[in-house]
Formats: sequence, C-alpha cells, structure tokens
Amino acid sequence: MIELKDVYKVFPPRGGVGDPVVAVDGVSLSVGAGETLCLIGTSGCGKTTTMKMINRLIEPTRGAITVGGEDVAAQDVIRLRRRLGYVIQKGGLFPHMTIARNVGLLCEEEGWDAERTRARVDELLNLVNLPPEEFRARYPRDVSGGQRQRVGVARALALDPDYVLMDEPFGALDPITRSQLHDEFADLKTKVKKTIVIVTHDMEEAFKLGDKVALMNAGRVVQVGVEQDFRERPASAFVSEFLSSHLGP
Repeated sequence: MIELKDVYKVFPPRGGVGDPVVAVDGVSLSVGAGETLCLIGTSGCGKTTTMKMINRLIEPTRGAITVGGEDVAAQDVIRLRRRLGYVIQKGGLFPHMTIARNVGLLCEEEGWDAERTRARVDELLNLVNLPPEEFRARYPRDVSGGQRQRVGVARALALDPDYVLMDEPFGALDPITRSQLHDEFADLKTKVKKTIVIVTHDMEEAFKLGDKVALMNAGRVVQVGVEQDFRERPASAFVSEFLSSHLGP
C-alpha cells in the first residue's frame, strides 16, 4: 500500500516576504494494494503537492510516507521512481522520439536488450489500444491528444510497477475523448491491478475512476469515502458546497 502519516509541506514566503506557505497540513491517507484513490479539491488545496511527495518530486517538511511498507525518504530516489509509474497531463512525451522509444525508454535505461524492449513496447501499445504496427514508428506530433495520453500510460507501465501516480491525466482533453478514456482506464485497471493515486479537479471523474475519493481543502483532507458517503453523509458544509458546485443539487 501507499501510506501518508501526518505529512506537512511548508514553503518559504513568496518573494521572501510574509509568512511561510503551508501547502499540506497534516495529511494522513492510505491506499490499499490494488486500490485507486482520487485526490480532488479546489485549486491550490495541496492535492498535487501531496501526490508529488510520494515519489519525492517534492520533499515533505515533516511526516512519514511509505510505499510497500518502506519509508520513501530512506530509498534511492531513482530506484523509488522506477517503482512508481508516473503519468502527467498531455502525456509529457519526448517530441523527438518515436512512440516506441517513448514507451521503451525506461526499459533501455534498465539495460534490456532490443528484442525484449520491442516485445514489451508492443505488449503495452496493444494494452492501451494503439496497434503497434500502426503507432510504433510515429512521433507524438503525429497522434491525437487522447492517443498521446494512452502512450503516457503505456510508458508509466513499462517496468510493470506496482504503483502508478497520475497528475490530471485527462484534464486537457475534450469531453468526448475524456469520456472514452475514462471507460478505457476503468477496463485497464481490471487488467493491470495496480495501486493508483490520481489527482483530478473533476468530481464526476473522481467518482467514476476511484475506489475511494479524498477531498482536500486548504492543505487538509476533509473527507474520504465513496460517492454515497459524500452525497448522503457530507462531513462539513464545505463538502456539501463543493459537491453542489461540481455536480449540481
């Protein structure tokens, strides 16, 4: 599992003037093996900072984060990140590399031979519904936004990590493409059985993709649960207002 215990992140004052900025304020969360947690909240609530502390793109000010029972602070940061697939908005692909190179890059970095890497790339492209014979030699500029996002997911799975972090993975797509990728992702989850943390600003997306949802406000987790919990047992007026503003009455 992934577990955060009383985690804080405090940034220096903006411009060196004023009070420090408490971005994450005592967050405690756990994500069970094979479970998908969606982090959601208003802009600046700390959800992306919280996720980035899991793979040490941002270091916590205090608190403990464990992945698979191991303290991330005690691990080599490169090896840690190889254990954690990472998907960002718009795919984050290298424009000068083919789709195959983008997907297989980590395999090459791990010293895999060309035949093994090619086989893994083809396996992953098939998994995300991009036929290798059609897409392997293309470049990111030659494919659609939705296809680039599929390539980003394939790359994150290259080394078969047990854990995947996804930062607004569908946020830049049009509504029709997003809906299609939501369905594909839900199907993919059943096939790969990973422990996943997704940051999103879309409550419908969170309820659709997450086994549970954590709503944040001002650096704190204000409620964790499933859709029924939020609708029938909102933890505060903020939760009710957030749902109403995103989903309607």
